[in-house]
Amino acid sequence: MTYHDLIIERDDALVRVTLNRPASLNTLSARLLRELRDAARALRRDPEVRVVILGSAGGRFSAGLDLKDPEVEKMLSGTLAERRERVVLGPEACLAWEEIRAVTIAALEGFCIGGGVSLAISCDFRIMGESAYMRIPEVDLGLNYSWGSIPRLIRLAGPARAKRMILLCEQVAAPTCLEWGLCEQVVPDGSAGDAAARMAEKLLAKPPIPLFMTKETVTALTTAMDRAGSHMDADQFLLTTYSDDHKEGLAAFRRKRPPVFKGR
Repeated sequence: MTYHDLIIERDDALVRVTLNRPASLNTLSARLLRELRDAARALRRDPEVRVVILGSAGGRFSAGLDLKDPEVEKMLSGTLAERRERVVLGPEACLAWEEIRAVTIAALEGFCIGGGVSLAISCDFRIMGESAYMRIPEVDLGLNYSWGSIPRLIRLAGPARAKRMILLCEQVAAPTCLEWGLCEQVVPDGSAGDAAARMAEKLLAKPPIPLFMTKETVTALTTAMDRAGSHMDADQFLLTTYSDDHKEGLAAFRRKRPPVFKGR
């Protein structure tokens, strides 16, 4: 397959997938979301792949959904049919990464925002540079946090911390992410990829059959109720895009001013 916004490198049973839109802060365009989904599905079908490292170019993981992408604009302001067609891209990409048979490690540098958090928590492990942070700004944009992410966030950080991250929209620094269970390791800036490679070496030294079985069992046990809890979040996202508060949140974001929400 040919990819425009991903770099995919293979070294035997190890695959590195790199978000490659550094000039756009690795924002998630509709095309990049399709490529992430399709790459994950292809990796899932390859029995020889045992570890996948997800990283980024430019020293920043992702600034989240690309609000300047024309296809994303249709997701936010097109016809209902256009919105529904595109709004599933994020959930499909995250689910595809969660369902990869191989063990997945996200190497996070700089910032990891919104949809970037959703993608990272769809992986098995996360390693963060010491200055990196996570932030979920959707509520400040008048939107709900979707892409099937809330169950994943609750499993990692617990319900109170998940509510705090989503409702307050505050930055969560790497040391706090480590304390909350959102990442497994904090390393010096610029070395998250190297640390992920060292973890990959340890995993590749293990027998593959019990490795795959263990991942499959843990994932099945911990995600059993996820679809019931999040099956409507894409339509909830669509519903919020019709609100005046969303229009205000988006305008405030673009003009770099505080939003004034009115609950309508």
